[in-house]
Amino acid sequence: MCDGYDSFAENSFLAHVDDLEQKYMQFPECGIITAQPAFDKPCSKSTETSESEIIATDGNLTEVRTRDYCHSPKTLSLQENVTIEPGDDLLYDVPCSQALYLEKTEDSTSDLNKPSAKESYPLPSHQNLNEIPVEQPQEKKKLSPKSTESDPSRRRSLKDRLKSAMTGNAKAQTPKFSKRKQLKEAILSEEINVAKRTMESSSDDLGPFYSLPSKVRDLFVQYKGIKKLYDWQHTCLTLTCLQQRKNLIYSLPTSGGKTLVAEILMLQELLCRQKSVLMILPYVAIVQEKISSLSSFGVELGFHVEEYAGSKGRFPPIKRRGKKSLYIATIEKAHGLVNSLIEDGRINELGLVVVDELHMIGEGSRGAILEITLAKILYTSKTTQIIGMSATLNNVEELQEFLKADYYTSKFRPVELKEYLKINDTIYEVDIKAEKGYTFSRLLKCKYSDNLKKMDPDHLVALVTEVIPNYSCLVFCPTKKNCENVADMICKFLNKDYLKHREKEKCDFLKNLKNVSNGSLCPVLKRTIPFGVAYHHSGLTNDERKILEEAYSTGVLCLLTCTSTLAAGVNLPARRVILRAPYIATQFLKRNQYQQMIGRAGRAGIDTVGESILILQEKDKHLVLDLVNSPLENCYSHLGQEITKGIQSLLLSLIGLKIARNLEGIYDFMCGTFFGIQQKSLSEEKSLWEISQKALEGLIEKGLLQRQSVCKNGEESQCDLQITKLGKASLKGTLDLAYCDILYKDLKKGLEGLVLESYLHLIYLTTPYDMVSQCRPDWMIYLSRFNYLSSAEQKVAAIVGVSESFITKKASGQAIKKEVDKNIVNRLYLSFILYALLKETNVWSVSEKFNMSRGYVQALLSGAASFSSCVLHFCEELEEFWVYRALLTELTKKLSYCVKADLVPLMEVTGVLESRAKQLYDAGYKTVAHLANADPEVLIRTIDHLSRRQAKQIVSSAKMLLNEKAEALQEEVEDLLRPPPDTPGTVAPSSKNDELTQDVPH
Repeated sequence: MCDGYDSFAENSFLAHVDDLEQKYMQFPECGIITAQPAFDKPCSKSTETSESEIIATDGNLTEVRTRDYCHSPKTLSLQENVTIEPGDDLLYDVPCSQALYLEKTEDSTSDLNKPSAKESYPLPSHQNLNEIPVEQPQEKKKLSPKSTESDPSRRRSLKDRLKSAMTGNAKAQTPKFSKRKQLKEAILSEEINVAKRTMESSSDDLGPFYSLPSKVRDLFVQYKGIKKLYDWQHTCLTLTCLQQRKNLIYSLPTSGGKTLVAEILMLQELLCRQKSVLMILPYVAIVQEKISSLSSFGVELGFHVEEYAGSKGRFPPIKRRGKKSLYIATIEKAHGLVNSLIEDGRINELGLVVVDELHMIGEGSRGAILEITLAKILYTSKTTQIIGMSATLNNVEELQEFLKADYYTSKFRPVELKEYLKINDTIYEVDIKAEKGYTFSRLLKCKYSDNLKKMDPDHLVALVTEVIPNYSCLVFCPTKKNCENVADMICKFLNKDYLKHREKEKCDFLKNLKNVSNGSLCPVLKRTIPFGVAYHHSGLTNDERKILEEAYSTGVLCLLTCTSTLAAGVNLPARRVILRAPYIATQFLKRNQYQQMIGRAGRAGIDTVGESILILQEKDKHLVLDLVNSPLENCYSHLGQEITKGIQSLLLSLIGLKIARNLEGIYDFMCGTFFGIQQKSLSEEKSLWEISQKALEGLIEKGLLQRQSVCKNGEESQCDLQITKLGKASLKGTLDLAYCDILYKDLKKGLEGLVLESYLHLIYLTTPYDMVSQCRPDWMIYLSRFNYLSSAEQKVAAIVGVSESFITKKASGQAIKKEVDKNIVNRLYLSFILYALLKETNVWSVSEKFNMSRGYVQALLSGAASFSSCVLHFCEELEEFWVYRALLTELTKKLSYCVKADLVPLMEVTGVLESRAKQLYDAGYKTVAHLANADPEVLIRTIDHLSRRQAKQIVSSAKMLLNEKAEALQEEVEDLLRPPPDTPGTVAPSSKNDELTQDVPH
């Protein structure tokens, strides 16, 4: 056994029991169970053995409280009046097997007072009542201590029974016993039940924490450091419309705390209403960040957190009978998820849909997809609530009409934001009440040498050194190259004292950055990081961005030069935000973009004020006044503009999912879309009916839909529509309909001579079409990589129509009589890059070989993994492409992780990228189970550059993943063992009880 109770010797647990029993036998009035006379009436206080307290003299035993007992001829009843404290419970000092036995003993006694209870005595799990002889008293008189002592067989039988029970239990593996944990779980379960009843009633009582268990409040303190809600958050959570389950749009400035309100609402839905939740986020990085932060809540509160981003996500999702799921998805994956739920008739499983950055509904093809997703939910489910949030909304009335939602807004910011403009040497404060829109603030005092004036005409060095290194600063630049140049330039003129600030931490950070880059390090970062400065843009790898963000958040880095993508991505606030110019690339800033950037100024709980400074040239002065003072731009639907990703995609899914059958049904649906509401202002020339009709004709021409003859009253009608096999495959693959026809032709051609000596041919077929136009091949590199291929791999190029002579002539600049399709040439070049990545699994070396940024190469890999998943779903719907199914399943997995096979299981855990997976694997954490059972404190000591927060998130994510897999397997087993209801010879269940009985396998 364990914990000092390792034998049946004198100092063993049984010896202590034996000693105590002998003492009790000598003093029956102390409360030991003895045979008593039978009474016709229940025991009275005078005949009842009173509760007494016995203090054991042995150091291994704590204070033991005996219980009240009363006896009858047939039953031995027990009344428990014990208050158990951790320090007062014998079970805290015994091995787990013995604790389990005693726990079962206590549980078995709770039913003894019931009239229906049989003669019983606390028994080990492997014994039954018939094995224990119970002596019935022959005389109605109380036994003396002497008579008790003369009955050694009874005392020995108790000891023997305990020995037998503990021997059996010790052999079995038993989970560690924790009475405190059981008590907490019982309290949590009861609070959830109370919260359910509260939410079902019309009571205003919000329960411990907004209708949630008090444990939720504790978890917010533990994992997020949130101890108190802002007033606006309390007001929003207690809105009548939310209690009535109406849809809601709410808008506040950046950093106002919008996400916390959404998280509380999601937890209410998961725990109290027992419904699944979908959260839609704009970018993969934000999805992964949210997965990491909420996995701990899922593990503690008993719900699943599932990632739908990139190539991850299952369609349809697993149907769970127990725990509910929180699906966290990108816009595209959310669309696929909703389609699969509608097709399976499960859309009502979604109790709540939360949309972050709702203003993105007005941004291009992604906005069109978001609109389609929300319109389908509104049309097909009357029980699903929709919550939308944004910091930059203007035409809210139209959005309210579309979502049938109430609206809440506040101008609250936890930290005051002051906006400034810089023109030449003068700083102006933005003031909408002033005549010009701004007022004089101060002159910038800085002593610049001639060389510095030439290098830094905008006085960036002066502006950032007013803040760093004690406070943080962000400098937004128009282009990626400008980010790198500005970071490098600033460091050239910083005082050497900046090198000493957190010097050791910066040195460790540089080593870590080099490790995650497989020994490579960007020369610019190598020069700037010692000063606490770095750049941040899409040219970095995911690993690099992640650790740069972590270093900035902890203050190791004090200045980031970045592009506008950071404003819409992860939350990295700063004391001062500087806009290098009012441009993104060559496009003048929009008011919404400006608001998102300056919204990063001011860190709640750290700064008392946040500052934004927009640097202007005289030529832009008149434009900027409109920028800082004008209202936010309106959101406009792109459903009609984005034909293949917008309206055609929508109409195909309406027919394919049987939401509509004909033009009349489609028109009815379209009237409820955001586009339908705005149609008159967006398209004055054509009506909604005409637009829908034209889109339908386009789908029929592409062979995705066909008209179906329907007979009515003996007459043939051509009004109904039916989806074709190609249309269904395109719908399942969530493809851009612009490419479905060419993909079909490419896959068909591939079958004629599929080259399987390597992955190159399959990679070519899954290279994303939408990235081809961005490719600019280096023909000398193209030729060298072509010559590097084997003869079998060169055959792939010949099959797609690219010959060696063509590439040679291109590389040498010779004239070409017959040009090859540019898209095919570029796509093959991109497939060479992907093929090299699969072989080398090193983004740095591949990017150098092809003279491309490592960020672009990684984006290509991510896009290929996602598109490969789409092609796989496409092929699953077309029988002629059966051969691709197994091949693409394996390829998708390889593209998703692009690492050695040993590291794939670890990289399934959210937040574990390649470099971290290598560290974990080398440290002995080789499976998800290893991580799920890891101690975060041990991880911190074992793994270099791993923070406590990261360690806890990794462990929680691993537990979540392991639980999901285990429960999915368990449910699969239950489904296999459950007898089919239509089994011949079985009688259909006549009642609910019969049905439950039949569900149990025999």
